[in-house]
Amino acid sequence: MSTTEPDALLGPADIRELAATLGVRPTKQRGQNFVIDANTVRRIVRTAEVRPDDVVVEVGPGLGSLTLALLEAADRVVAVEIDDVLAAALPATVAARMPQRADRFALVHSDAMLVRELPGPPPTALVANLPYNVAVPVLLTMLDRFPTIERTLVMVQAEVADRLAARPGNKVYGVPSVKANWYTDVKRAGSIGRKVFWPAPNVDSGLVSLVRRADPVATTASKAEVFAVVDAAFAQRRKTLRAALSGWAGSAPAAEAALVAAGISPQARGEALTVEEFAAIAENKPAENEPTENKPEPSA
Repeated sequence: MSTTEPDALLGPADIRELAATLGVRPTKQRGQNFVIDANTVRRIVRTAEVRPDDVVVEVGPGLGSLTLALLEAADRVVAVEIDDVLAAALPATVAARMPQRADRFALVHSDAMLVRELPGPPPTALVANLPYNVAVPVLLTMLDRFPTIERTLVMVQAEVADRLAARPGNKVYGVPSVKANWYTDVKRAGSIGRKVFWPAPNVDSGLVSLVRRADPVATTASKAEVFAVVDAAFAQRRKTLRAALSGWAGSAPAAEAALVAAGISPQARGEALTVEEFAAIAENKPAENEPTENKPEPSA
């Protein structure tokens, strides 16, 4: 870990001055809320357990508050930024405030949803203040495309944090919860108030820790096949799985057969199932045109 000057991180005045110089005004369209508190970004880095040998990827670095704190602790930081002005300015900010670490920083000017490779060694950690409007798809995409990411800590809207970390049976357990659990063990890792942001959002934020599963979900079904079951189950979450999965299976009797074969009650609902149980259902999907008990015969 490098030693840095106490004022290397960005404070409220620094953020506003930098934004004014660049002519930047945070936009709701991109879910931009810049962290203006150095203690908060250092807390995020500590909670993420960033190590001196980590290669950290950060999505949506903005003006660089968290980026600089990550550079204090990690071996390398790769930041992915979609905004033209912010992407152009960030390398200069790093060079000016942390010159001894500038060679440990790389910028990828792109939409994170389109990134398929990153410069330098493979990333070992993902730490980010994710834009609220795209937090879940960005998170799942990064976990999928970069399997070397072992540990993730993201700051998201509190409601999204609750959904990601929810367990089966919880009323907010849903698609994000199950899909995040496909890749990782997920837990809530703290709360963040509104006053540490500029502009202050209308909602609280939460930290979510995701650690890559040591044992992947044991299944013969592909991820796409399992996720298709998850999407179908929660598209009509108030319905029983027999009804909710009828379109996926081809008919309600076919859905029931798949559920019974997987050892799951056809009267259960998606919010009660683990990712392993969804995988078991996917494994037992009837083949196309496969006859199913009680399936009505076509009329003559």
